[in-house]
Amino acid sequence: MLFAMIPLLLSAAETSTLEVDLDSLRNQRGVIEACLTQDRYHFPDCKADPHSIKQTVRSDAGRLLFTGLPPGDYALALFHDENGNARFDTMLGIPREGFGFSRNPAVRFGAPRFDRVSMRLAPGYTRIRVRLQYLL
Repeated sequence: MLFAMIPLLLSAAETSTLEVDLDSLRNQRGVIEACLTQDRYHFPDCKADPHSIKQTVRSDAGRLLFTGLPPGDYALALFHDENGNARFDTMLGIPREGFGFSRNPAVRFGAPRFDRVSMRLAPGYTRIRVRLQYLL
């Protein structure tokens, strides 16, 4: 019986789990829209990335959880969709809703490049904190 469980234990150990704590939300309205990708060409808008992992959680959840990930380099982009319209709202190109990225880079003019926010996920458990930023 124990030998039958060894493949299951090995396969679980070879995957990654990413827990993301959300920090500095302006309020608890709406949802958090998140996208985790390994493809630098589909970052930060990974709608067209067929391999990206998208997740939507209520803003009051306070965290995201991604499980069963193959180890490797990933970048996370998310935004606080306060009005629940499933769009990242802007005014004259300036974000009206909060946003954040893995590794919490300072954002000045436009989204950071994949290289600035990518993180290496090893097999096992990784926990990060993403600070949301609001410009308006």
